[in-house]
Amino acid sequence: MPLTPRGNRATRDNGPRLNENLPMYERLRVDRSTTVDRVVDALRAALFAGDLEPGTPLREQPLAEALGVARSTVREAMTMLVTEGLAVREPNKGVSVAILHPAAVADICRARFVLESAGIRAWFDADEVARERVRAAMRTFAATAKEGADPEAMTETHLAIHRSFVALTGSERLTATADSITGEARLALARVDALRQDAKQQVASHRKLVRLLEKGDLDECVEELRRHLAGAEESLLEAIATPPS
Repeated sequence: MPLTPRGNRATRDNGPRLNENLPMYERLRVDRSTTVDRVVDALRAALFAGDLEPGTPLREQPLAEALGVARSTVREAMTMLVTEGLAVREPNKGVSVAILHPAAVADICRARFVLESAGIRAWFDADEVARERVRAAMRTFAATAKEGADPEAMTETHLAIHRSFVALTGSERLTATADSITGEARLALARVDALRQDAKQQVASHRKLVRLLEKGDLDECVEELRRHLAGAEESLLEAIATPPS
C-alpha cells in the first residue's frame, strides 16, 4: 500500500478533528445523563412508595414506553439501581426489585456494627471536618423528621448519620463498603420508616449516640450502637414480613 508523503497533509486535514467535536459530544453526554437521572429518580420513588414490590420484574420496553424514553436509557437507569442495591440482575431473568431475606438482615447488621463501631472508636483521631459531618447529619435528620418527610427522605438522612460514623475512620474504602452493605437494606429501611410512627423517638435515639461521642464516652457509645442495631434488625425483619399497603 503506497504511503502518503509526509509533505502532503491534504488527506489528514480533510475531515473534522476530534477536538473540534468534543463540545458537541459533551453536551450530548450531559443531556443523556440528566435523562437517566430522571428515570432513576422516578423508579426509585416508585420503589420507596411500594408501587413496585420486592421481586417485581423491571421490563425495559414497558418502562421505556411509560416514561417516554429510549430502552437504552431505562437499561442504564436499571444498572444504577442494581449498583445501589435496590434491584438485582440475574442471568437469563433480567432485572427485578431486590428482595431482602432474613439471613441477609442479620449479616448486614453485624457488618454495620463492625464498621460503625470502628468509626466511633476513631472519634478522637478523626479530624474536625469528619466530626462536624456527624453533627451536620444529625441536624439534617432531626429537621427531616420534624418536617414529616416521606420515607425515602427519612431513610436517606437516617443512613447519612450511620455513614458519618464510618467516615470517622478516615478510610474511603471502609465508607464505600458501608455504602454497599447498607444499599442492600435501603428498601427495607424505607419500609421501617414508613411503618414507624415514632420519628421523635428515632431522633432521640440517634441524638443519644452523637452526645455520647461528644462526651468522649466511646465504650458506652459502642454499647448503645449495639443496642440500636439490634433494634434495627428486629424492625427490618418485621418490615420484610409486612406486605406493602
